[in-house]
Amino acid sequence: MQLLVIFIAIFLQVYLTHKKLSPFLSLLVVAIISGFLLGMQPAQVLRSIEKGVGNTLGGLALVICLGAVLGKILEAGGAIGQIATTLIRAFGEKNIQWALLATGFLVGIPLYYNAGFVILVPLVFSVAHKARLPLLYIALPMAASLSATHCFLPPHPSPVFLVNAFKADMGKTLVYGLIVAGPVVMIAGPMLGRLFRNAGPDLRSFLSSPGSGPAPENLPGVVPSFLIGLLPVLLIALGVVAEHFLRLQWLRKLFMFLGDPTIALLVSVFLAIACFGPGGGRKIGTSTKWLNEAIGGIAVILLIITAGGVFKQVLQDSGVDRYIASFSGRWRMPPLLFGWIVTALLRVSIGSATVAGITAAGVVGPLVASGSVSPELMVLAVGTGSVFGSHVNDSAFWMFKEFFQLTVRQTFLSWTVMETTISLLGLGGVLILDRFV
Repeated sequence: MQLLVIFIAIFLQVYLTHKKLSPFLSLLVVAIISGFLLGMQPAQVLRSIEKGVGNTLGGLALVICLGAVLGKILEAGGAIGQIATTLIRAFGEKNIQWALLATGFLVGIPLYYNAGFVILVPLVFSVAHKARLPLLYIALPMAASLSATHCFLPPHPSPVFLVNAFKADMGKTLVYGLIVAGPVVMIAGPMLGRLFRNAGPDLRSFLSSPGSGPAPENLPGVVPSFLIGLLPVLLIALGVVAEHFLRLQWLRKLFMFLGDPTIALLVSVFLAIACFGPGGGRKIGTSTKWLNEAIGGIAVILLIITAGGVFKQVLQDSGVDRYIASFSGRWRMPPLLFGWIVTALLRVSIGSATVAGITAAGVVGPLVASGSVSPELMVLAVGTGSVFGSHVNDSAFWMFKEFFQLTVRQTFLSWTVMETTISLLGLGGVLILDRFV
């Protein structure tokens, strides 16, 4: 009966998503219906909703909001443009794919996928035009690195939610994510892109349209752009290193404090405001405007994640967690592989990587709670599953198609293949890493 309820819940979530109902509302509806079908009383369902909202927001609201604010300041202040321009110049035309890969990776850490993609598309067209290279040859390394940071690395919403749901260590997750993401994007980006060396759309159709090139702007300095863009990652990694290797107690506590994701992002936001706000010749009110725009842009995602936390809490409070924990064992399936398969099936059915990861957390969370698997690696396993097989029900599929003026067939052969490659290689990397941690 419990397994049937889980299947009904997943089917209902897929159906409501197909009908274009907001994931925030659909996840709440699915959570409430699941609670009743699992025998919970109305008062218990209400308590689970309150507890789920509190536990979810308490662990990730500040991280996600501060991450959005930092990304907006870097974008509006010109730091993202400076990073991209510097990397293109440094790598040179012969290594242009690696330049776009590095640019996408560095831009993808502070910026969410959609924002990073829209910002870098003009750069891709500009580089392709100057170097006389096919669009897909240039675009795939950029898209692969943006996608990998979106599914692997905090402070992106889905990894942050999973870290909170599985009670994982944010710093370890970031370090493990960087270890896995590096080789994955090299293969799914430049190496896969070489297959399209002599393929792709006609560049002239885009170049003839207005506003196709990057807009001229007064870019900030190279050092502050790179330093502040990477500062959250550096501080979080420093906290992990200090926790395990630093013996001087007061310095260890200081670095661990600065390495907390919330503090690391808060410090980075204030430095970004100082450098690119008043320090960049802008009024403080401009920085406040950027902050408001960033919070407004992330609000819906935050609500979706909160509803996913409610669904997870209902499954946990109803006792399904113990059933799921034994279910994987009876199938003799490794927990990490089980988590990947559940998420991949949801991704193909639902389309949204974020919603797939959030929904899967409620299903596979009990495996982590049982202590049979590393919570940090389960975050990555679910993250890799969430990008599997992107197709026509995924908005990113159509965004890639329309921006690069591809046919549906070309989009399947490029975007879908790239996303599936990232997912499969990511799973392999996680399983290999599981042998050593």
